[in-house]
Amino acid sequence: MNPISKTLIIIGVVLIVSGLLWHFSGGKIPLGRLPGDIRIEGENTKVFIPITTSLLLSALLSLIMYFFRK
Repeated sequence: MNPISKTLIIIGVVLIVSGLLWHFSGGKIPLGRLPGDIRIEGENTKVFIPITTSLLLSALLSLIMYFFRK
């Protein structure tokens, strides 16, 4: 099996499992509401910049990819 195919299958399985966990957790996972995530709400506009959530997910995905490459 091609290494790219294997990586894509693993990414797909991880996305499916994380989606199922997100769905069945009932929104109790605080992603998007962590300290450091910027949320600005005006009368007609809403701006959301998930800085902390992005850093956390990036570190988690980097760690997962590190273990799969070993």
